[in-house]
Amino acid sequence: MPRPRSLTLPGIADAALTVIEREGLAALSMRSVASALGMGTMSLYRYVEGREALESLVVDAVMRDVRLPGPGGDTPWTERVKTLLGQVRGAVARHPCVAPLVLTRRHCTEGTLAWAEALLALLTEGGFEGLGRLVALRTLVSHVFGSVQLMHLGALSGEGTAALTQLDAGRHPLLRQTAGDARRLPPDEEFRRGLDVVLLGLEATLSRR
Repeated sequence: MPRPRSLTLPGIADAALTVIEREGLAALSMRSVASALGMGTMSLYRYVEGREALESLVVDAVMRDVRLPGPGGDTPWTERVKTLLGQVRGAVARHPCVAPLVLTRRHCTEGTLAWAEALLALLTEGGFEGLGRLVALRTLVSHVFGSVQLMHLGALSGEGTAALTQLDAGRHPLLRQTAGDARRLPPDEEFRRGLDVVLLGLEATLSRR
């Protein structure tokens, strides 16, 4: 099989991402990516060491459009957190099948290390340190990835919400009412309002120290 004339790491990442989105994360392999690139499997090893390297390339490709916050000026740290995490969520939401890799490869992909470091810097600016900063970081990351999972597995616009609106009002009045409200809440607004709640809660922990 002829070798492509110009093979780059971003090109390999795009091919790997195509494999994942077409066949699922379990289908990612040196063989499947080589096939997508029109080359032999052993030839691909000249560019990447194996599946783990492919995973890291994919994560960096997904995260490459995330812009890190600059100097804050008069912008509160909480607003810069919202901007940063909105970008991270958007990147992952465009490729939800890659979400597990963003978490499992968080220690060795520059794209993930960069925004995590930036988030920690913002939390430090906000007054967090030590274990409090760690918990704040993990809480915010959980909100981002939980939002992506909910959007694709339990969207408020889905059949599950519609079914909840038909529950017996005598047995489940609050579920029925809340489901009715939920159908009017777009996913982006759900994320933003949830993030507001999380940040207010985190700020409250600072005042109790």
